[in-house]
Amino acid sequence: MTPGVVYLVGAGPGDPELITVRGLRLIETATVIVHDRLGTDGLLDLAPHDCVLVDAGKAPGAHCMTQHEICDALVALAHSGSDVVRLKGGDPFVFGRGGEEAIALAQAGVRCEVVPGVSSAFAVPAAIGIPVTHRGLARTVTVASGHDDPASPAAAERWRALAAVPGTLVLLMAMGNLDGITQALIAAGRSADEPAAAVHQGQTDAERSVVATLATLAEACRRETIGNPAVVIVGPVVALTPETHECDGLGVADETSNATSST
Repeated sequence: MTPGVVYLVGAGPGDPELITVRGLRLIETATVIVHDRLGTDGLLDLAPHDCVLVDAGKAPGAHCMTQHEICDALVALAHSGSDVVRLKGGDPFVFGRGGEEAIALAQAGVRCEVVPGVSSAFAVPAAIGIPVTHRGLARTVTVASGHDDPASPAAAERWRALAAVPGTLVLLMAMGNLDGITQALIAAGRSADEPAAAVHQGQTDAERSVVATLATLAEACRRETIGNPAVVIVGPVVALTPETHECDGLGVADETSNATSST
């Protein structure tokens, strides 16, 4: 039997209308969809009524399937002759473990096609008016995982290095370590007064956000019950969002300013 094809499709950040045209066409004709927990709900309704839906979602501390099990399922489904849509939140190759799945499929002799999606790293800041790059403010944007606890010796150097990078810092999966991350960035020279924001469930009807400073962001998130899933943005561009103008003490600094200077 000729194996089927697995399509690694980026679902985007949560708004179904942000799916790509290619991704939408694949969903509308799918026979099997293996889907993530986040960013996919509104799109599953667009699948054919007889499409088989396989929930591979991961929540903190509660996985329907491990990553190894997901890879095995994709291979098995393809070897049974099925074309499979692997629907992943955001973009498959931006903290989506799409690379791991593509490698597993290639090793098993299964053809894989990647369909990029709109990454939450850029679309979620945009939802509240934050451009991650902006002329005169940020010529660079760094996207990093917040999984690593800064208190860990193995991660401490990484956070020191990230603090020194100019421009905008976008953190995904950072809420569990937010206190430690903000403290580590400040200790490494990032200004405590630098504008910072967290956006919960951006680009969905449940979207909520807080705008604060790097020093006060973690407390602001607790006060407003901002938790996972959320995107954290640190840098002068945060001051461009309309929400910022309602906060006292936030200004805009050129990206050429030293990281230790006041913003």
